[in-house]
Amino acid sequence: MLFEELNLIEPILKALQTEGYTNPTPIQEQSIPTILTSRDLLGCAQTGTGKTAAFAIPMLQLLNKEHQNAKGPRPIRALVLTPTRELAIQIEESFKAYGKNLSLRHLVIFGGVGQKAQTDALHRGVDILIATPGRLLDLMNQGFINLKDVEIFVLDEADRMLDMGFIHDVKKTIAKLPVKRQTLFFSATMPPEIQKLANTILTNPLKVEVTPVSSTAEKIEQTIYYVDKNDKKNLLIHILKDKTIATALVFTRTKHGADRIVKDLIKVGVKAEAIHGNKSQNARQRALTNFKAKTTRILVATDIAARGIDVDELTHVINYELPNVPETYVHRIGRTGRAGNSGVSFSFCDGEEKEYLDDIEKLIAIKIPVQEDHPYAMSWQSLMSGAAAAKAKGKSKGSRGGRQDRTEHKPNMSGARKTAGGGNGGGNRRFNNSRPKAKTD
Repeated sequence: MLFEELNLIEPILKALQTEGYTNPTPIQEQSIPTILTSRDLLGCAQTGTGKTAAFAIPMLQLLNKEHQNAKGPRPIRALVLTPTRELAIQIEESFKAYGKNLSLRHLVIFGGVGQKAQTDALHRGVDILIATPGRLLDLMNQGFINLKDVEIFVLDEADRMLDMGFIHDVKKTIAKLPVKRQTLFFSATMPPEIQKLANTILTNPLKVEVTPVSSTAEKIEQTIYYVDKNDKKNLLIHILKDKTIATALVFTRTKHGADRIVKDLIKVGVKAEAIHGNKSQNARQRALTNFKAKTTRILVATDIAARGIDVDELTHVINYELPNVPETYVHRIGRTGRAGNSGVSFSFCDGEEKEYLDDIEKLIAIKIPVQEDHPYAMSWQSLMSGAAAAKAKGKSKGSRGGRQDRTEHKPNMSGARKTAGGGNGGGNRRFNNSRPKAKTD
């Protein structure tokens, strides 16, 4: 299918051509016609599936119809609520790109920066508002924002809202919206709390589900490096000697760990920057801009700062530390292998993290190939000894709360366990060639 077959108006089609878009992704193909009929939609899709365009394109067309003859002050007619500043900025950039030939006004607001520029823009009039919950409620309480004229409401990354403790803010916002409206609801997973929320705010929605959370992109080559915790820094430096790795996104669990990795890399001449919750919004956006422009080779991020990062042609993701929630692994490596491109994921695993790896492999239903041929390889005996010691200390599966206390992100996610397409083992060897039995809920 082509975008021309989706009954889109010419100004939007021209903008899509400028962006190089020709064929809609599955979620766009299924969502755009439905949204154009003003029907509610429930989308289960993770980032990287083309979700933003799936709602932004038809929203622009719907709002443009009535705006052509509208006069007087511009009320807020569409609200997109999203959990992180980075994702909010990227969504606003998408509206700007797809709506470049329309006269609709859009604005992004978030915390961590002064509000004057945002309130000035609100005073001039805005058709489409993209916001994070905290700043939105703050400006509503100050009287700068009124949602009584909202026609279309989008709740994006609903499960992330739950993880980050925003669910009550979301409910407060929904209470201020008109009862008669179109609602578009997107979530990567559907835990009970999120399903309950969807049931209360959607009316006879069409459900669209693509790329379940347990699946990993088929074009991502995944590799595990068993390595002692104290050797991870040296292994990362060793890997980055490969000049074919133009840029890489490195994940760590903690803010302190991210800063430490950046210092270690800078010492050996590798240009690196970090983004996490302690960084100012300007610093985070500057680091992301430098990374996208490839003036910074390595971006080190915590999970809370990395959701929604979309970097064109990012080839490598490196898990410096494995996440203690297996679904997070899928979200992390999904930063590469996007838009049909191939990608590579390297994951470091020490003895304490072995059980996290086991959980990840159960979720994605494949055995990730192991790279044994590296200078800091950990013996199987040392790995299992470390795993046993971690259990004895209560740092493994039996008491994960203690480990989560040291992380920036405390996720509470659930997802269906479905068989996923396997990664490419390449020339790597495996400690265990058996394939775990796939699970389905």
